[in-house]
Parts: sequence; structure tokens; C-alpha cells
Amino acid sequence: MATVQKAMLKVGILSEIPAKSSGLYATPAFPAGAGPDFVNAAMTIFTTLSPPALLERLHQIEAAAGRQRVKRWGQRTLDLDLIAVGGSILPDAQTYAYWRDLSLQDQLVETPSQLILPHPRMQDRAFVLVPLCDVAPDWRHPVLGRSVAQICADLPLAARAEVTPLIAPNAP
Repeated sequence: MATVQKAMLKVGILSEIPAKSSGLYATPAFPAGAGPDFVNAAMTIFTTLSPPALLERLHQIEAAAGRQRVKRWGQRTLDLDLIAVGGSILPDAQTYAYWRDLSLQDQLVETPSQLILPHPRMQDRAFVLVPLCDVAPDWRHPVLGRSVAQICADLPLAARAEVTPLIAPNAP
């Protein structure tokens, strides 16, 4: 938990206005069996960094926390994902759709060579959506046209129940 909290402080420094931070949540490792439970959170920041430059800064924060990229979805000390940047679809709608529709088996072996935004499977992951509801419930997915709160509500109750609160979100 301390690693995530330290990383959130570092990410917050990248914001030109005060960052918004979700609560901290315990969630089962993804994919199942990839290790012990994770601690998940979400943040909203405002930055003039380009999305690739921001992702590079997130990777630097991961590396400072001991993250080594050895195996896709393997055990890791810290995993900072760039989920969305406003209403951007990067690099384009066709590439986004390819990665969104990729089978789980192919996801295990294929890694995109470029940043894909919004995160192609955010709509399927309670461990992303539940914390994101703390900080951006009204943000609308630029492809799905639905808010985070609506997408989260569409998830099975059992998936949402796996996301267990550890620490409440910061007050606005």
C-alpha cells in the first residue's frame, strides 16, 4: 500500500492543478493467479505533457519503485496505467478497436508498440472502474459514449464486489 501511496504523490506532482485521488482498493491479481492481491487506485491530473511523454514519466515512477518489465502481466511492484486523456482516441479508432477486441489468449502474448487510448479494456475491469468512479464518474468514454458510472454499473455485481475498499478517497 505504501508503494502505491508514494507513487500517487509522484504522479500528483505532474499535475498543474491539484490532482484528484480515489480511495485505495484491494483487488484480486489480474490475470487470476498472477500473484497476491493488488492495491488499485485512480487519479485525475491536468498536464500539458503529451500522452506518450506522460506515459514515459509513469514508467519512470514505476522503475524508481523497482518495476522490471520481464513478463506481460507478471508480478510487479507497481503498475501505473494511463487510462484516458480527455476524449482522445489514440492512435486512431481502428487501432483502438483492434486492441479492444483482441482475445484474452492473444492479449497474453501481444503487446502494443504504441500507446492505445482510452485503455482498450477499461470497460471490462472493475479494478479500474470502481476507483475511477471516485474521481471521474461523469467522464464519458469517447467510443462507448457512456460515463464511467454507467459502465461500472453494467459490470456484474460479483466483479464489483471483488474491489474491496482499504482507504477512503481524499475529500475534494
